[in-house]
Amino acid sequence: MTTATDYIQAWQCIGCGKIEAPQPCIGVCRDRKVLMVAKDEHEQVLAELANAKQDLRGLQAVLVQLAWSQPHDGQWERCWRALQLRARQWIADPGKEFPGFALTESSADS
Repeated sequence: MTTATDYIQAWQCIGCGKIEAPQPCIGVCRDRKVLMVAKDEHEQVLAELANAKQDLRGLQAVLVQLAWSQPHDGQWERCWRALQLRARQWIADPGKEFPGFALTESSADS
């Protein structure tokens, strides 16, 4: 993950909405401080957020399968090993969908 985004301090007129940085207005307008971030940094954070949401969907798929698996009598170890394999497959390639994994947008948003 990257470092925190740096903010740029600027002045925004509460009347007309103009933005000035780095010094305040000469006194004609009434200003208030606002925090701004550069567009490229903002887009980078959005991309990281999208990746994190994808990771969450994958982790949720593993957890759902673990939570709702009901092995037949005498099949606990076999089921556990299968769940471990699926989790390891996801760890190796988080963006890939594997049979039996439901990587849906709605599951991550709920």
